[in-house]
Amino acid sequence: MADSLDTITQQARKARNFDNPPLERWHPPLSGDIDIRIAADGSWYHEGRIIAREAIVRLFASILRREEDGDYYLVTPGEKWRVKVELHPLIVTEINQREDAGGPLLVARLNTGREVPIDGDHPLFLEPAVGDVAAISLPHGLSALLSRAAWYRLVESAEEREGRLQVASAGKWFPLQ
Repeated sequence: MADSLDTITQQARKARNFDNPPLERWHPPLSGDIDIRIAADGSWYHEGRIIAREAIVRLFASILRREEDGDYYLVTPGEKWRVKVELHPLIVTEINQREDAGGPLLVARLNTGREVPIDGDHPLFLEPAVGDVAAISLPHGLSALLSRAAWYRLVESAEEREGRLQVASAGKWFPLQ
Protein backbone atom coordinates (compact mmCIF):
# COMPACT_ATOMS: atom_id res chain seq x y z
CA MET A 1 0.00 0.00 0.00
CA ALA A 2 2.91 2.40 0.57
CA ASP A 3 3.56 2.26 -3.18
CA SER A 4 -0.05 3.31 -3.82
CA LEU A 5 0.35 6.29 -1.49
CA ASP A 6 3.53 7.36 -3.29
CA THR A 7 1.88 6.94 -6.69
CA ILE A 8 -1.13 9.05 -5.70
CA THR A 9 1.18 11.76 -4.35
CA GLN A 10 3.19 11.81 -7.60
CA GLN A 11 0.05 11.86 -9.77
CA ALA A 12 -1.51 14.67 -7.72
CA ARG A 13 1.62 16.80 -7.92
CA LYS A 14 1.61 16.45 -11.72
CA ALA A 15 -1.87 18.02 -11.84
CA ARG A 16 -0.34 21.35 -10.68
CA ASN A 17 -3.54 23.19 -9.67
CA PHE A 18 -3.30 22.41 -5.97
CA ASP A 19 -6.15 24.69 -4.87
CA ASN A 20 -8.84 23.63 -7.33
CA PRO A 21 -7.82 20.69 -9.50
CA PRO A 22 -10.42 19.80 -12.17
CA LEU A 23 -11.75 16.67 -10.43
CA GLU A 24 -14.95 16.85 -12.47
CA ARG A 25 -12.90 16.08 -15.60
CA TRP A 26 -11.02 13.10 -14.17
CA HIS A 27 -12.74 9.73 -14.55
CA PRO A 28 -10.14 6.98 -14.29
CA PRO A 29 -11.26 3.43 -13.47
CA LEU A 30 -11.19 2.34 -9.84
CA SER A 31 -7.65 1.40 -8.84
CA GLY A 32 -8.86 -0.21 -5.61
CA ASP A 33 -9.12 0.56 -1.93
CA ILE A 34 -6.28 2.24 -0.09
CA ASP A 35 -5.84 2.05 3.67
CA ILE A 36 -6.53 5.74 4.30
CA ARG A 37 -9.10 6.70 6.91
CA ILE A 38 -10.34 10.17 7.77
CA ALA A 39 -11.46 10.17 11.40
CA ALA A 40 -14.47 12.11 12.68
CA ASP A 41 -12.10 14.72 14.16
CA GLY A 42 -10.58 15.39 10.71
CA SER A 43 -7.34 13.45 11.31
CA TRP A 44 -6.02 11.46 8.36
CA TYR A 45 -4.52 7.98 8.85
CA HIS A 46 -2.60 5.71 6.49
CA GLU A 47 -2.20 2.06 7.49
CA GLY A 48 -3.29 2.95 11.03
CA ARG A 49 -0.72 5.73 11.51
CA ILE A 50 -1.57 9.41 11.48
CA ILE A 51 -0.44 11.37 8.43
CA ALA A 52 1.54 14.03 10.26
CA ARG A 53 2.66 16.09 7.27
CA GLU A 54 0.05 18.81 6.79
CA ALA A 55 1.19 19.36 3.19
CA ILE A 56 0.26 15.76 2.32
CA VAL A 57 -3.15 16.11 4.00
CA ARG A 58 -3.79 19.36 2.09
CA LEU A 59 -2.70 17.72 -1.16
CA PHE A 60 -4.93 14.68 -0.63
CA ALA A 61 -7.87 16.84 0.47
CA SER A 62 -7.56 18.75 -2.82
CA ILE A 63 -8.07 15.53 -4.84
CA LEU A 64 -10.82 14.05 -2.66
CA ARG A 65 -14.36 13.70 -3.91
CA ARG A 66 -17.53 11.90 -2.92
CA GLU A 67 -19.36 10.14 -5.70
CA GLU A 68 -23.00 9.18 -6.19
CA ASP A 69 -22.39 5.80 -4.53
CA GLY A 70 -21.68 7.68 -1.28
CA ASP A 71 -18.03 6.60 -1.16
CA TYR A 72 -15.01 8.90 -1.06
CA TYR A 73 -12.15 8.69 -3.53
CA LEU A 74 -8.71 10.19 -4.05
CA VAL A 75 -8.72 10.97 -7.77
CA THR A 76 -5.92 11.89 -10.17
CA PRO A 77 -6.02 11.90 -13.96
CA GLY A 78 -4.78 8.29 -13.97
CA GLU A 79 -5.90 6.73 -10.69
CA LYS A 80 -8.88 6.50 -8.34
CA TRP A 81 -8.57 5.06 -4.84
CA ARG A 82 -11.42 4.54 -2.38
CA VAL A 83 -10.81 5.83 1.18
CA LYS A 84 -12.84 5.58 4.39
CA VAL A 85 -14.44 8.64 5.97
CA GLU A 86 -16.01 8.31 9.43
CA LEU A 87 -18.27 11.38 9.35
CA HIS A 88 -17.18 14.41 7.29
CA PRO A 89 -13.83 14.56 5.52
CA LEU A 90 -13.02 18.12 6.59
CA ILE A 91 -13.40 20.27 9.69
CA VAL A 92 -14.21 23.99 9.96
CA THR A 93 -11.69 25.32 12.47
CA GLU A 94 -12.74 28.97 12.37
CA ILE A 95 -15.69 31.14 11.38
CA ASN A 96 -15.03 34.80 10.60
CA GLN A 97 -17.48 37.51 9.67
CA ARG A 98 -16.65 40.05 6.99
CA GLU A 99 -18.67 42.78 5.41
CA ASP A 100 -19.57 42.22 1.79
CA ALA A 101 -21.36 44.57 -0.61
CA GLY A 102 -24.61 42.76 0.21
CA GLY A 103 -24.10 42.67 3.98
CA PRO A 104 -22.44 40.17 6.31
CA LEU A 105 -20.41 37.33 4.86
CA LEU A 106 -19.37 34.38 7.00
CA VAL A 107 -16.13 32.73 5.95
CA ALA A 108 -15.19 29.23 7.11
CA ARG A 109 -11.54 28.27 7.46
CA LEU A 110 -11.03 24.54 6.96
CA ASN A 111 -8.47 22.33 8.66
CA THR A 112 -6.57 22.42 5.35
CA GLY A 113 -6.19 26.21 5.57
CA ARG A 114 -8.61 26.86 2.73
CA GLU A 115 -11.26 29.55 3.24
CA VAL A 116 -14.80 29.06 1.95
CA PRO A 117 -17.65 31.59 2.03
CA ILE A 118 -20.94 30.42 3.49
CA ASP A 119 -23.36 31.16 0.68
CA GLY A 120 -25.73 29.52 -1.76
CA ASP A 121 -22.93 27.40 -3.24
CA HIS A 122 -21.58 26.44 0.20
CA PRO A 123 -24.66 26.34 2.46
CA LEU A 124 -24.80 25.41 6.11
CA PHE A 125 -26.78 22.34 7.16
CA LEU A 126 -27.29 20.64 10.50
CA GLU A 127 -25.66 17.26 11.15
CA PRO A 128 -27.99 15.03 13.19
CA ALA A 129 -25.23 12.47 13.90
CA VAL A 130 -23.57 14.95 16.27
CA GLY A 131 -26.54 16.71 17.84
CA ASP A 132 -27.32 19.11 14.99
CA VAL A 133 -23.97 20.89 14.93
CA ALA A 134 -23.64 22.79 11.67
CA ALA A 135 -21.64 21.59 8.70
CA ILE A 136 -20.98 23.21 5.35
CA SER A 137 -21.48 21.75 1.87
CA LEU A 138 -18.42 21.91 -0.36
CA PRO A 139 -17.67 21.19 -4.02
CA HIS A 140 -17.24 17.61 -5.26
CA GLY A 141 -19.75 16.19 -2.79
CA LEU A 142 -17.60 17.04 0.22
CA SER A 143 -18.59 18.59 3.52
CA ALA A 144 -16.94 20.03 6.62
CA LEU A 145 -18.25 19.78 10.17
CA LEU A 146 -17.77 22.79 12.42
CA SER A 147 -15.35 22.27 15.29
CA ARG A 148 -16.65 23.04 18.77
CA ALA A 149 -14.95 26.48 18.76
CA ALA A 150 -16.28 27.37 15.29
CA TRP A 151 -19.78 26.17 16.25
CA TYR A 152 -19.83 28.30 19.43
CA ARG A 153 -18.63 31.34 17.49
CA LEU A 154 -21.34 30.81 14.89
CA VAL A 155 -24.06 30.44 17.53
CA GLU A 156 -22.87 33.66 19.23
CA SER A 157 -23.50 35.55 15.99
CA ALA A 158 -26.99 34.09 15.49
CA GLU A 159 -30.21 36.05 15.67
CA GLU A 160 -33.69 34.85 16.48
CA ARG A 161 -35.75 34.97 13.31
CA GLU A 162 -39.05 33.28 12.59
CA GLY A 163 -38.90 31.60 15.98
CA ARG A 164 -35.46 30.00 15.62
CA LEU A 165 -31.79 30.90 15.70
CA GLN A 166 -30.36 31.80 12.30
CA VAL A 167 -27.25 33.38 10.84
CA ALA A 168 -27.02 35.64 7.80
CA SER A 169 -24.34 35.29 5.17
CA ALA A 170 -24.13 36.38 1.54
CA GLY A 171 -27.72 37.62 1.60
CA LYS A 172 -29.14 34.30 2.84
CA TRP A 173 -30.37 33.10 6.23
CA PHE A 174 -29.27 29.71 7.57
CA PRO A 175 -31.15 28.10 10.48
CA LEU A 176 -29.13 26.71 13.39
CA GLN A 177 -31.98 24.74 14.99
